[in-house]
Amino acid sequence: QTPVFRAGLDLVYLNVVVYDRQGRPVRGLSASDFKVFEDGQPRPIEVFGRAYEPGQDELLALDLGLLFDTSESMLNELKLSQEAAVRFLESVPRARDLLTIFFDNDIRISRYDSESQQGLFDRILQAKGGGQTALYDAVAVYLSRVADSPGRKVLVLFSDGEDSNSTLNRKEVMDLLKASAVTVYVIGFNGSATPGSVRALASRSLLLDMTQATGGALYLPSASNELGGIYERILGDLEAQYVIGYAPADRK
Repeated sequence: QTPVFRAGLDLVYLNVVVYDRQGRPVRGLSASDFKVFEDGQPRPIEVFGRAYEPGQDELLALDLGLLFDTSESMLNELKLSQEAAVRFLESVPRARDLLTIFFDNDIRISRYDSESQQGLFDRILQAKGGGQTALYDAVAVYLSRVADSPGRKVLVLFSDGEDSNSTLNRKEVMDLLKASAVTVYVIGFNGSATPGSVRALASRSLLLDMTQATGGALYLPSASNELGGIYERILGDLEAQYVIGYAPADRK
């Protein structure tokens, strides 16, 4: 047999969306329109890809994570949350890989390929709420499962942002998110906390931090008729993403 020699280059991949002054995603840019700086020093761009141009499957393939909060604090919002998750899956293009995590006291993981995602709809609609919330641990489990896979990684979280049962704390899970290549979008809900209370504000702050640290966005639907516009904005982001890869000067 012909011997095969493999070589590797450690690259940092950045998923980027560019917006104009009206907040619309900008397409048609090239690598020369971007500059990457590491510790204030420019680095050459080694890899560049546009999500709306086919032919770079491995680099631009979409790995989708769906985290669905079924804890007791979500009981009042469960029906809207279920509808939101189903309508999102109906809207988003088929992902190469779909990892779903239902979490409350426990964390339940399922993996679907592009051919078997239809069966997930029934599971979402049959989900029942109860128990405490292990939100931080659920996010960490997802990150550990996708850490070594190539392509674009997008996590959609359906939650009120409360955590009452995790082994990790808020800082630890935020550090994990910042070190990952995952973009987080949150469909947020009020849950059982009184609107405007310290508890509600802390939960909302966490959800906003998760999205801002990873380049995603936080959406707060109050009724099902708001979901269509939210998903159009998320899909617009995914369809207009650029993937930029550079080799770090500092190996650490």
